[in-house]
Amino acid sequence: IFVQADIHSNLLEQQRISVLKALLERQQVTVVTTMAACMNHLAAFEDWLKNIMVIESGCELDLEKLKKDLVLLGYERTGQVEGPGQFAVRGGIIDIFPLTEENPIRIEMWGEEVDSLRSFDVESQRSIENLESVRIYPAAELIPDGAQREKALERIRKEAEQSEKIFRKEGKTEEAARIRNLLQDCRDQIEELGEPLSMEGFIDYFVREKTSFLDYFDPETTLFFLDEPNRLLESGDAAEMEFRESMQHRLEKGYVLPGQAGLLFSCHETAAALCRRNAVGLCTLENARAPFAVSGKYSLTVRSVNPYNNSFEYLVKDLKQWKREGYRVILMSASRTRGNRLAGDLMQEGLSSYYTENPERDVQSGEILITCGNIKKGYEYPLIKFVVIAESDIFGQEQKKKKKRRRYEGKHIASFTELSVGDFVVHENHGLGVYKGIEKVEVDHITKDYMKIEYAGGSSLFVPATQLDVIQKYADGDAKPPKLNKLGTQEWNRTKSRVRSAVRVIAQDLVALYARRQRKDGFVYSEDTVWQREFEEMFPFEETEDQLLAIEAVKQDMQSHKIMDRLICGDVGYGKTEIAIRAAFKAVQDGKQVAYLVPTTILAQQHYNTFAQRMKDFPVRVDLMCRFRTAAEQKKTVADLKKGMVDIVIGTHRLLSKDVEYKNLGLLIIDEEQRFGVTHKEKLKQLKSDIDVMTLTATPIPRTLHMSLVGIRDMSVLEEAPQERVPIQTYVMEYNEEMVREAISRELSRGGQVYYVYNKVNSIVEMTNTIAKLVPQAQVAFAHGQMKERELENIMYDFINGDIDVLVTTTIIETGLDISNVNTMIIHDADTMGLSQLYQLRGRVGRSNRTAYAFLMYRRNKMLKEIAEKRLSAIREFTELG
Repeated sequence: IFVQADIHSNLLEQQRISVLKALLERQQVTVVTTMAACMNHLAAFEDWLKNIMVIESGCELDLEKLKKDLVLLGYERTGQVEGPGQFAVRGGIIDIFPLTEENPIRIEMWGEEVDSLRSFDVESQRSIENLESVRIYPAAELIPDGAQREKALERIRKEAEQSEKIFRKEGKTEEAARIRNLLQDCRDQIEELGEPLSMEGFIDYFVREKTSFLDYFDPETTLFFLDEPNRLLESGDAAEMEFRESMQHRLEKGYVLPGQAGLLFSCHETAAALCRRNAVGLCTLENARAPFAVSGKYSLTVRSVNPYNNSFEYLVKDLKQWKREGYRVILMSASRTRGNRLAGDLMQEGLSSYYTENPERDVQSGEILITCGNIKKGYEYPLIKFVVIAESDIFGQEQKKKKKRRRYEGKHIASFTELSVGDFVVHENHGLGVYKGIEKVEVDHITKDYMKIEYAGGSSLFVPATQLDVIQKYADGDAKPPKLNKLGTQEWNRTKSRVRSAVRVIAQDLVALYARRQRKDGFVYSEDTVWQREFEEMFPFEETEDQLLAIEAVKQDMQSHKIMDRLICGDVGYGKTEIAIRAAFKAVQDGKQVAYLVPTTILAQQHYNTFAQRMKDFPVRVDLMCRFRTAAEQKKTVADLKKGMVDIVIGTHRLLSKDVEYKNLGLLIIDEEQRFGVTHKEKLKQLKSDIDVMTLTATPIPRTLHMSLVGIRDMSVLEEAPQERVPIQTYVMEYNEEMVREAISRELSRGGQVYYVYNKVNSIVEMTNTIAKLVPQAQVAFAHGQMKERELENIMYDFINGDIDVLVTTTIIETGLDISNVNTMIIHDADTMGLSQLYQLRGRVGRSNRTAYAFLMYRRNKMLKEIAEKRLSAIREFTELG
């Protein structure tokens, strides 16, 4: 077991339960955990073991008892399982997603007998393999019996009444009301629901004899490795202090009971428990001392590799020195082409180097092995004369590992939309009706599940639950009621015939439109050059399959006679900008100029930085046109554009001004077209007449989307999430100062930054002061579009560099901004914003492999309008990537 000092990678409940499962089955266990995880109080392991459920094919099963047992084990009942810890029941079909399995399990009943047992894919709902048996492990740590629940509730009641009495004595009526509500919630969950849902925070009331995570392991047969013992105590103290401060704030505000404040063992208690076991301290500093006694201590000296900043001469000098000393050297390259080229260059310098993709190949003393791979920074182990050099050490930028491209086989199937009773649905043979739920129907003494669909005139159609593919959702039940079809008439067939006729007319119009477009030839770009290939190889991330297809489609457009008009539609952070960068570079290779139009000044500056960084090694001049530039700088850019001295210009609507002229404009890229007004679009139409156009958006306006869907404009869709991206955890709630304070504190404790979106310029200073008082340890600043250019630029620069922890900002950050260290967003008065706006704002976080959080808050006791409630529900519901 490795105990790590890093408190940011807290051990998930799922991982913890997987460990317990492995222990139970007497498997060899390797755990990567943290000091903070070891400090947790846990329920008794023996009680947990009693509640493992075994289901075998052919066994008899009481369905009602199974449902109750799953709820008691901590599983959440849903309409359709989407993640671990959920189950769904549809007639005689039970889907369960155990926390310890990679895929959910489907149980099909025949009466009271388990007819089939199989795993299935959560997205496509297709079966994977048949199973003989399955073990369902508890999804909750705390599974008390009736007596334990009654005792716990009595303890909670006494403590809550005592706390309420103290608050009332001090005149704190709001806090007293919170405690009273807390007690009522506990009663509802324990008495009414008969389940300890979310009761782990009350563990001290249920379990008197508390155990530590360390107690799960046999002290005789388990070896603990303590990674950096000095830092372990630091991080443990930090976790303990954060927890104590959080609990103190909650106690003062009436959000928790005093008995909930003891959920952690102290850091030094945990350190002492580790000392009583077989523990080995690992240190990377030569003279580091373990702060507590361990049975063994090892010092592992490691050094960072010097950054070479594109200097091949300094790299060769170091490699020759290591060769003389008999070092083994591994050099990581982002691609095979660059690796082979580097090996050839080093051979010419008299160094024994070679490129291989064989991971088993041993490196001999004095040799340099070059291979495809990725690490953030290089390192050296002097004791064993071993060096690894990252490509970022040589070229000054982080390279991410290129994984093998995945090819889709067959049709890509998305998850089907869950139906609710009252939704309007379309049957492909019978037309539009109302979904009325699933009913059991007995035919020939066999009971099966059927979907009931009600049509006009009160007639009903029963469709087998296995025939979901013939049903499509038309609209939610609260939508404007459409005209329903009648069963047994030709009405639906006549409707389909009319649509076919209309499609034929549209097709004829499209043929005429394309004929006119084809008559006007566009510029034909040449095939990819060597520079183009080198430029694309320098992309520091792994392209998704959709990205590659979109890039190929754009190049085919550019290399053909037709004038390109392509919409790139993809979720926020899915790599639309990289497609634009490659197209822009291709246009410049053939002597054409590129205009990149963006809606906001901040986004223009960010794109300018990205383009300049990517193209710094090539003879391409990139310039910026926005209010961050002085009048003199803008005047020079305008003059140079006219002379053809600027290759790529990135700017806001300033690019649409009358004084801006181009010598040889070939490509126009529009980022988020829906953000531009009518007058801007008239100017765009003039620019678009005979040049290639690419539009990038995550939320296209209906007209743009419709033109793409019917084929007037070409469209590429990015559906595949980037590697390691995780969904953003989204919460919709009333404004709560304590939640704001805690959300910010937790993000800062893991080294991150926070956006606080407050869309009122006249009172943004007061809100900034409020946030600063809530989290006095944080650097808080504000930004809005009415600030002076230099002031706004300096604040954004400081925020990007990490000098500001919390940025209170208006919606100027809405589009395109990409700062990977910002992974918590709090949106004030979220009910006043549009759906597209909320979606774009949320997309500003979660731009890395770290879990991101978005808190959408509305004013306390405010009656939300129906449309606002629908928006907030939609943004909360659709959190999955894509």
